[in-house]
Amino acid sequence: MPVSKVSTFFDRYAHDFDAIYGNRNGPVNTVVNKLFRRSMALRYRMTIEGCNPIAGRTVLDIGCGPGHYAIALAKQGAGEVLGIDFADGMLEVARESAARQGVGKACRFEKRDFLDGTFDGKFDYVIAMGFMDYIADPSSMIRKALSMTNDRAFFSFPLRDGIMGWQRKMRYRSRCELYLYTEKQVLDLFSGLGCRKLHAEKIARDLFVEVDMKRS
Repeated sequence: MPVSKVSTFFDRYAHDFDAIYGNRNGPVNTVVNKLFRRSMALRYRMTIEGCNPIAGRTVLDIGCGPGHYAIALAKQGAGEVLGIDFADGMLEVARESAARQGVGKACRFEKRDFLDGTFDGKFDYVIAMGFMDYIADPSSMIRKALSMTNDRAFFSFPLRDGIMGWQRKMRYRSRCELYLYTEKQVLDLFSGLGCRKLHAEKIARDLFVEVDMKRS
């Protein structure tokens, strides 16, 4: 994974990325979000709803960015949420937001490389939203994420189909490497991994995947 290039881009992009989820967009960004970023709103809603029940549960948010998922789940009663990212700018925004919203104690935000890092135990829910876009070795990442999941894991994969995939690939040429997928490629990645139940759904430009790892 070309961590340095991705990290540099998102370090600079942190505050603008944070604004996508907030109320500081302005009229132009509001229109852009509705037209080109609909999948971000959908995958956020589906993940938050999927982490149920949440009271007292543990969550790992991989590529947490400015912490929107982590903070939302902490506010709903999660016992502990660990958000990891490799962009200092994103982590700074996440920590400030968590403290401002009163969940600084429930949320931890750390600079880590998920594939190279070690973790203490498993988590009830594992989230990887907007993360697979930048992973050169998706198979290893998925295997590790599932091995750390007690209950459910959530992933998003950017689809290469149509004009949405093409325009995004063009925009990222000068930013960092971007990996796009077909639905078949994504399903093949999960084949044979022992998932009790897998749900995959196209949402705008992404494929949203929810994996149930419960054994009972």
